[in-house]
Amino acid sequence: MSATNSDEPPYASESKAMESAVVGAEVVDSDTTAVAPTAIPLLAPADGVPTVVDTPEAVAVAARMLAGGHGPLAVDAERASGFRYSQRAYLLQFRRRGAGTVLLDPIPVAAALGPLAEVINPLEWVLHSADQDLPGLAELGLEPATLYDTELAGRLAGFERVGLGPIVERTLGLSLQKGHGAADWSTRPLPDTWLNYAALDVEVLLELRDAMAAELESQGKTAWAAQEFAHILSLGPPKPKADRWRRTSGIHAVKSSRVLASIRELWQARDELAQRRDIAPSRVLPDSAIVAAASADPKTEGELRALPVFGGPRQRRSTSMWLSALERARRLPTTELPPKSAPFDGPPPVNRWARRDPEAAERLATARTAMTELSESVSVPVENLLLPDVLRRLVWDWRSVAAADAPAIIEATLSEGRARPWQLELTVSVLAKALTPTQVTDE
Repeated sequence: MSATNSDEPPYASESKAMESAVVGAEVVDSDTTAVAPTAIPLLAPADGVPTVVDTPEAVAVAARMLAGGHGPLAVDAERASGFRYSQRAYLLQFRRRGAGTVLLDPIPVAAALGPLAEVINPLEWVLHSADQDLPGLAELGLEPATLYDTELAGRLAGFERVGLGPIVERTLGLSLQKGHGAADWSTRPLPDTWLNYAALDVEVLLELRDAMAAELESQGKTAWAAQEFAHILSLGPPKPKADRWRRTSGIHAVKSSRVLASIRELWQARDELAQRRDIAPSRVLPDSAIVAAASADPKTEGELRALPVFGGPRQRRSTSMWLSALERARRLPTTELPPKSAPFDGPPPVNRWARRDPEAAERLATARTAMTELSESVSVPVENLLLPDVLRRLVWDWRSVAAADAPAIIEATLSEGRARPWQLELTVSVLAKALTPTQVTDE
């Protein structure tokens, strides 16, 4: 990429060239009541689609190129969710002012990314919905020193639509190409149209970061955003969730512990096979087939293959594996059957509060109302003011205290739930007022 004037974004000349071809229609931005001209379509990167980096030598060249740039680094990653078991990245996109765009295939060069990490890890990375991509990048040894998440910035700014396309359209007046985000990015070779799409995902990310920083600064929320970005980096890789088999679609209708045991065994057999083959579990066997087989409890190959899906040529090869899973469930003693409801750490599901503790249900309704009012006053979604689970735990465990003691107790509980300072500053007094009845006074 040729160096560009930092006062004029790299897409400026292209955008101007397109203006004459744009139909003068009008669209309504859902975040405002104003009617704005149709956004200018961004159809191709200003400097074209770069050649994909897929050799150690090319990695070293790309690292030197990015090192010669300046400022933050725009980063994106494409996975093959829905196609592969793993969440690994199958294409990485980078862009830096004064350097240009890099498209990198990490699969053949995963062991040769040291020079790249040395250059980009000390930088500020700009991502959109960073929590989606950071784990896969960390697996490759790529981790930012600091972070700017434009999706989260949009939430803090009070934007109703914070997808990359809508937020770019609102702030920069450009419309991005759609169509390949859910593609199978493990496909090789990657089609040219996909690479064009991937390059566009970082084409304007740095300009978007600047626009969002200015927006947050005007709202007095710059410090809030900084705390949120630091918090994301502090979380590390996501922890495996317990009892993932309970997320099987259709399981809510199952009332028998024995059938639940069959679902669990079939789910685990499917998961092991999917992991071994690196195929998305739903492509090995759909959830509906698992629930159907667990409910019917077939004992023979013929009975199993008579069920939907299991009679197909791909499933016939795995018949013995599915029957073995069902047999293991049948042999389980009653004491080892899974409970009908998922074990939980903390409060019960909210829909049971009114029956189990009517006062807690009333407290939660009051607290939620107070949080909604606060959300509207600062133009930040309720879930970004405070994690819903943290609020539920606070309310469920709450015991009447003197009004003067409530703020300290609330602050300690929220801090234990990793609430950030800006959240504590906003929510503690609001929740103290909501949870402390007026009739409770200091004695």
